[in-house]
Amino acid sequence: MSDVDPLNVDEERFWRALMRVIIALPRSLDEDLLRSTGLSLTEYIVLVKLSEAENQELRMTDLAAACALSASRITRIVETLQARGQVVKRRHEADGRGLVASPTPDGLKRLQGAYPVHLASARKRVVDQLDGQSLPSLVGQREAVAKKLG
Repeated sequence: MSDVDPLNVDEERFWRALMRVIIALPRSLDEDLLRSTGLSLTEYIVLVKLSEAENQELRMTDLAAACALSASRITRIVETLQARGQVVKRRHEADGRGLVASPTPDGLKRLQGAYPVHLASARKRVVDQLDGQSLPSLVGQREAVAKKLG
């Protein structure tokens, strides 16, 4: 590890600010959604992923991967949404061992109602804090980092 160059002052400031954003932003987005819609950020993301999937359904393993959640965590979230009538879960038609989740009409309605709240939160907490002229450069840089991460 001694071969690693130390961060300069600006790199260190950037890194520390990024770590604060990584920790604080999900909490803030979650609070905004919960307070206004009763959906947690994780539940919102699950509904988004399902609504955007082909035929609006995903195998539970694929849903877990799409949401960056463990199998047990996605099971708990889907069961909560299912108990509220927002998601249905069934056996996969081609593979009886696998389970598939899909949003119900009520789940899609909840998602549609939560979208403006989430958008307003994202805008207030992040987008409006950025310099619009720098945005294309910031996007390209973050996309490059994301691509390297997988």
